[in-house]
Amino acid sequence: AKAILDALGLTARISAAPTGQGAWLLAKHGNRRVLKLASLERVLEPLPMLAVPEIRSFADWFSGLGCESIADVRRLPRAGLQRRCGEHLLDSLDRAFGTAPELFDWLELPPTFSARLELPDRLEHADGAVFAAHRLIVQLCGWLCAKQLAVTAITLSFEHERGREAMAPTSIDIALGEAAWREDHLLRLVKERLHRLTLEAPAIVVRLDASKVDAAMPATDQLFPQPGGSPADHARLIELLIARNGEENVLRPAPTADYRPEIANRWVSINHVEKKMELPKGLPRPTWMLATPVRLLMRQHRPFYGSPLKMVSPGERIEAGWFDGALVTRDYFVMQGEDRSCYWVYYER
Repeated sequence: AKAILDALGLTARISAAPTGQGAWLLAKHGNRRVLKLASLERVLEPLPMLAVPEIRSFADWFSGLGCESIADVRRLPRAGLQRRCGEHLLDSLDRAFGTAPELFDWLELPPTFSARLELPDRLEHADGAVFAAHRLIVQLCGWLCAKQLAVTAITLSFEHERGREAMAPTSIDIALGEAAWREDHLLRLVKERLHRLTLEAPAIVVRLDASKVDAAMPATDQLFPQPGGSPADHARLIELLIARNGEENVLRPAPTADYRPEIANRWVSINHVEKKMELPKGLPRPTWMLATPVRLLMRQHRPFYGSPLKMVSPGERIEAGWFDGALVTRDYFVMQGEDRSCYWVYYER
């Protein structure tokens, strides 16, 4: 609890009492702890009468009667107090001293999360918003925990100064590969995006919205960690790479149905959704290919690339492209250098 309060920039006073109203009054005027009703009465009565909110609107009248403490107010006739001040004041005192039952309403969380924080000064660089963003993320994680939800997309917005030439808010949309609710993970993603953001105008407010949420999944019940990390670890790594490098720079292979390697070799964004094609089995294929083939040197009638290359596989003939006018006729081989690096090499027939 202290870590959460520190992250939010708040302080708290803790008191204990047999009644909730009494504990609240004690917390406002110290950190006293009382366990018995008799002791609670002795501790509450010396408190100033203005500690009770219902008394404040009648403060001048009570002062005219010579009242200063809660005990002075309680010594007045109840019937006269009820006629002059109504039932709310007496009910509040009775609940505090335990002579009337207390009924508490459950806190109801909003169905969606949207929180904003006004900055103490104009913000010209996005990096300076990490502290404010951290406070908002702590609030978001509390909301997610209470609702038993996890977030799959969030939006961090910067509101600029209002005026004749006011700009629309600058927004950062962060999509997560897997639903998350951990404060450290969300803060890491936001930090990476803030480092890459340039504000076109000074900002005065930071706002955080939970764009998409899903039901929180329970943690794994496996005793030992999985080799290579869990699927959640993999998803967090992908999200961090996207936040750091941009979605357009984190790619996955999505080969097309074509025999020509330069056409079959296609890469799309990691979050691009499409039906995956089954890769051919039993054929040697490189993990990645150069965008443009490199013409090899020949030394002593052998291909040379840093060192002489030797053939380590039989040839594979590819003839395709007659149907679209881009015919290729090639023989492909796997060749190996002296450092054991392998290359996919072809020659035109």
